[in-house]
Amino acid sequence: MKVKVIGAGLAGCEAAWHLVHEGIEVELYEMKPKKFSPAHSSESFAELVCSNSLKADRIENACGLLKEEMRLFGSIIMEAADAARVPAGGALAVDREVFSGYITEKIKKHPLVTVINDEVTEINPDEYTIIATGPLTSDALAEKIAEITGKESMYFYDAAAPIVTEESINRDKVFKAARYNRGTADYINCPMTKEEYTEFYNELTNAQTAPLREFENQKVFEGCMPVEVMAKRGFETLVFGPLKPVGLVNPKTGKDDAYAVVQLRQDNKEGTLYNLVGFQTNLKWGEQKRVFSMIPGLENAEFVRYGVMHRNTYLNSPGILNKYYQMTEHPKIFFAGQITGVEGYVESASSGILAGYNMARLLEGKPMYEPDAKTSIGSLVLYISSNAADRLQPMNANFGIIEGLNERIRKKADRYNKIALRALDIIKKQLEVN
Repeated sequence: MKVKVIGAGLAGCEAAWHLVHEGIEVELYEMKPKKFSPAHSSESFAELVCSNSLKADRIENACGLLKEEMRLFGSIIMEAADAARVPAGGALAVDREVFSGYITEKIKKHPLVTVINDEVTEINPDEYTIIATGPLTSDALAEKIAEITGKESMYFYDAAAPIVTEESINRDKVFKAARYNRGTADYINCPMTKEEYTEFYNELTNAQTAPLREFENQKVFEGCMPVEVMAKRGFETLVFGPLKPVGLVNPKTGKDDAYAVVQLRQDNKEGTLYNLVGFQTNLKWGEQKRVFSMIPGLENAEFVRYGVMHRNTYLNSPGILNKYYQMTEHPKIFFAGQITGVEGYVESASSGILAGYNMARLLEGKPMYEPDAKTSIGSLVLYISSNAADRLQPMNANFGIIEGLNERIRKKADRYNKIALRALDIIKKQLEVN
């Protein structure tokens, strides 16, 4: 049996590695060096484009936990990262050339891997295939993916609002209500006085923005304008837009006298995450933390993801992919990497592990790996495959999507440590059974 893996980024390499270790032959398609995406320049596999840091390395951080979980699965990415590690304090940073070279050599030399340097422009639903082409999928292949998943299923530019944890919102300053009391009170509302709004407005319109790369043309974002750009059109533009206060009565006061109201919308089924409605932004992450923390109720908010605006081809995965990274309509096709809606190098690689693992189980006629919401690797696929929002926003690993404990531990570091140890124990037991 043979599997076609499209894309030799971090996710594709993980998928291929797990397949060949199950004795399954892999055809690994990589369009480099014949054709490069606008962001890539190296001929090596698993190229790190933006940073040499794979983020935190301690298990009290959700991405650090994810890396430790990946090691339990025998991750080639983590093997390479440990071999290419450079000093970086509490983060896992690598020599990028050593990192990519290590993976490229391992993959290319494996007897069950055939590397085909060519662009894939067709998808056959009857072939066993893992699509791991990343956020810069070529236009021709993106069009074919749109055909098999549905024309409205793909997003080619990502303009995402920040997301905060529910537990970090100051409930004394906010209230739940629906506009004009229509339907259920699903939104958390953050009321602002004119003085609070004025201070917020001044900081927002003078905050530093992140530079867009050459291929990220700002014109594509006209349909979802950055909140800071909208604000610069006039002092009251936001008050008549996403921060309009009309129809929102504060049950604590019985009044609707707020000058502006920021609304937070539930982002996951469990209600542990909320996104800032209308706050698509291109502010630098540090500026987002500083300025958005001025919103009443968000003074101590924990941001599990910041707003981003960049070229990012990804699926609206709920209904398209199941909890195994497998297409529901075409079960021989799996997806992996940022195209699924996970965000970040480590998260992408982790999805490749499960896609490869589950493809192997499918071919062997065995039960697939059941993701557990108590783990970092499991919570990611459960989030992207069953998200409650109308439109999926790409998500990093974070403790907001990992199922919490049945006990209250006040100190966050201690709570996260206990969640992490529980997660690692769960995965060890699952892998022993499988």
